[in-house]
Amino acid sequence: MYHAMSELQSNLRLSGYRKPMVLVHNSGGMAHLNSTDALQTVHSGPVAGIHAAEALERRSNLGNIVATDMGGTSFDIGIVVEGGVKHYDFNPVIDRWLVTIPMVHLNTLGAGGGSIARFDPISNTVAIGPDSAGSDPGPACFNRGGRHPTVTDADLLLGYLDETNYAGGSIKLNPRRAKSAFADLCETLDMELIDVAKLVKRRADGNMAVGIVSELGAKGYNTSDFTMLAYGGNGPMHCCGIAAAAKINRVLVPPFSSVFSAFGAGGMTQLHIHESAYLTPAYNSSTRTILEDLQSINDVIAGLEDKGRRDLLRQGVEDGRIRHRLELDIRYGSQTVETAVVVAKNRFETQSDVLALIAQHREDYERRFGRNAPAPETGVWITVLRVASYVEPDPLDVSSLQPEPGTTLRPEPVATRLCHFPGADGPVETPVYDGLALQRGVRLQGPAIVNPGETTYVVEPGWTLDAIGEGGAWMTRTEGED
Repeated sequence: MYHAMSELQSNLRLSGYRKPMVLVHNSGGMAHLNSTDALQTVHSGPVAGIHAAEALERRSNLGNIVATDMGGTSFDIGIVVEGGVKHYDFNPVIDRWLVTIPMVHLNTLGAGGGSIARFDPISNTVAIGPDSAGSDPGPACFNRGGRHPTVTDADLLLGYLDETNYAGGSIKLNPRRAKSAFADLCETLDMELIDVAKLVKRRADGNMAVGIVSELGAKGYNTSDFTMLAYGGNGPMHCCGIAAAAKINRVLVPPFSSVFSAFGAGGMTQLHIHESAYLTPAYNSSTRTILEDLQSINDVIAGLEDKGRRDLLRQGVEDGRIRHRLELDIRYGSQTVETAVVVAKNRFETQSDVLALIAQHREDYERRFGRNAPAPETGVWITVLRVASYVEPDPLDVSSLQPEPGTTLRPEPVATRLCHFPGADGPVETPVYDGLALQRGVRLQGPAIVNPGETTYVVEPGWTLDAIGEGGAWMTRTEGED
């Protein structure tokens, strides 16, 4: 990998590119090639999407966000809580190896447009993935040799996709191939083609919803407290079904949704994380005392900051642009669950600062796990000190993410199409719109299809779309809310 990236760097210079080449890291930042190893690039693309989600939350106060990236082979789930704080894995498992590098937490499911549908004899129904048709040969409807039924084939049969205007017209879809791919599955299940396609969509959406619910539940959150951010090539097409199954009633399709992760990478800056195990009681339940040796903990923090500063100075960053963020992992004495706390001050000046840290930890712990979960009477222990050294990024340039109040523009549809939706009996005549339907101020009641060319927006029955420009839109569940 190093040699390949070195060749790319040389080619950039030969082509007249004079700025340093930087690579996206899964820590949520970037670094020069000489400060990058291969492990730091695993999942770095989806992590760039989490960075963009964090930036949007800070810009527009969106509150808690579950970021979902649905592409052709996978469905990536990330969490950004109110205030723009990301979750990290500090000892992640990559493949089957435990590694000691900090990574933005990301849960990846084998679910995407290319996921293969198959019969599961154990459950006697359809199973989706994790096998994928990938991009070569791709789904059967791509007409490139794929023979297995996929989620994209089901979407075409259900009427969501325009066979002549898929991926901006660069791929002509073949419905006949999609029907042929489903033939064996229909025979095995003894069901009609459309019913099997609806079952595939429902199952795929349900699997992704289970992933969201499990991910949020494991972190102590409720889905009702979150807005779903839906991006990736297939995100806007499946977001209504996924959100409904996860009991989420608000979905934001962000601007530039089909290339949202690349959009996030364009706004990332250099960042290095250094941490140190530091087991000490912030509150000692045995002696009933508050941490007193503040000099020792401040010395460790200063050492971590110095490491990060030297990393960035070595890469040509001016000293005055370097910033540091302090995080501490904390747990209660009788519990094993550690939670990260980002503190506003990078030094502990008095014991009042320690008390403020304890209170901040308790408030976050209660919000996630319930009012009866904290156990400060067993002690409050600091386990890890962590410093992120970074350069303040420029704000991502997007328009307002809130819909225009009181405006309900409705462009004329460019066509109508018979579509099939889970929960609806028979085909539904559905208006189809082009990119004009995504201009700011437009409101569409589902069912509706919007195809600006680069992706497809499916507004299912019971949902409303409010466009905010640049391809962004809010999807709101108006019927069947729990």
